[in-house]
Amino acid sequence: MVNLEQPKRRVAFVLIDGIGDVSLPRFGYKTPLQLAKIPNLDAIASAGVNGLMDPVEVGLGCGSDTAHLSLLGYDPRVYYRGRGAFESMGAGLAMSPGDIAFKSNFATLDEATGIVVSRRADRHFEEEGPILCAALDGMKLPSFPEYEVRVRYATEHRCGVVIKGPKLSGNISGTDPLKDNRLLLQANPLDDTDEAKHTAAVVNELSKEISRILLAHPLNAKRAAEGKNVANLVLLRGCGIRIEVAPFEKIHGLWPCMVAPTKIIAGLGLSLGIDILEAPGATGDYRTLLTSKATAIARALSAPLQSCPNVFVPGEDEHKPGRLDGYDFGFLHIKAIDDAGHDKASVFKVKGLEAVDCAIGQLARLLWEAESTGKFSYYLCVTGDHSTPVEYGDHSFEPVPFALCSLKDFVSALGGESVLSGISLDPFPLPSIQAGEDVDTGTRIEEDKNNKLQFFSGDLVDKFSEIAAARGCLGRFPGSEMMGIIKAYLKLEA
Repeated sequence: MVNLEQPKRRVAFVLIDGIGDVSLPRFGYKTPLQLAKIPNLDAIASAGVNGLMDPVEVGLGCGSDTAHLSLLGYDPRVYYRGRGAFESMGAGLAMSPGDIAFKSNFATLDEATGIVVSRRADRHFEEEGPILCAALDGMKLPSFPEYEVRVRYATEHRCGVVIKGPKLSGNISGTDPLKDNRLLLQANPLDDTDEAKHTAAVVNELSKEISRILLAHPLNAKRAAEGKNVANLVLLRGCGIRIEVAPFEKIHGLWPCMVAPTKIIAGLGLSLGIDILEAPGATGDYRTLLTSKATAIARALSAPLQSCPNVFVPGEDEHKPGRLDGYDFGFLHIKAIDDAGHDKASVFKVKGLEAVDCAIGQLARLLWEAESTGKFSYYLCVTGDHSTPVEYGDHSFEPVPFALCSLKDFVSALGGESVLSGISLDPFPLPSIQAGEDVDTGTRIEEDKNNKLQFFSGDLVDKFSEIAAARGCLGRFPGSEMMGIIKAYLKLEA
């Protein structure tokens, strides 16, 4: 009997945070993507369609939150309400209408001068952060006893802070001066409403009470004795409320899941009705296990499963089971490349991209095994949310490369099933870089001469980079068009 049932089309969407860059003089005026050995990313470019994408619009250096909203089909100018709610929900704090939240840093304050000496008390705060958050969680404000304060550790030096109570406004400024060695700011109302003025007063008292509690904590006495920065301040920034939007599945007709240990991205996903999956060992920083992320997405996209992946629920101690019949859109977020840009770590950005490429190969192999059952037809899509050039050390406005292909064409471009099956599924750490280590600026060029990838019907791009993507058939487009491009491609390939 002939099986007339069409395979279920599913998308593995990989977003490499901060992927875009500019040509580096010390690397022969090439970008990290041009230098990195990334055969799997190159195969995706060769196998499908390519273009340059401005995550929000041309010339705008955007944050990850606004960029992600735009890419997923939600106009940030309409729906954005501050990043605090995203960070706090991703950290595990439930939010109700009327609550306000902050994306917050543990920081170091010079009490005598009121100057924020360091906006990051310690970037590696994984052990101490949860202890200090527990000391702050549930704290009371002497002048405003009717308000509840919830604090939860996020990642690195960050935490989420939620205030619950009457007549709160999200339209206030924060306390973060945004640079080291500047005066701590006071929260101020951004409009003339009584709610905004009242909320600013509540937040300013919260800032003082947090510092009082932290200063008296024995952990800070220990840090001071060890000559470390004390964490005697929490900078409150990005005041926001939970956005109310139509869920991703209703807008796009694709049931979504996400692996995003970075709390702000997880919280944004939760706000859009995207299930957040567990990936053991995935941390959202340089210590992350990329293989764990790839495996979690592959499992979610290859259901029905023997055991469904666990889904994170903010504000609850237990996790709920995932979607029984699998997901249609698996969002894999990779943060470490953005960190490399912020840290101006050019060599790590090159080698980190090579590690990401290995993880994409692992993801492709796992999905190919599922596609061989005949039940599914997979597509690979890779892009970024913004540029984080290593010479600049912050988000910038350069466009990012975008590539989309079917898995079967990817396998052909890579060299066939035998090449794909040779990809190891063993977990691996992100690379460690030695002082003075550099990259070979000519290696990939020589390899390119000897290894020509097969072209397909999309366009003549055969490399994944900012420069090559400019020749793609998609041209240059705004991020708001991305989901439309993906859905149109799935239909064309049906």
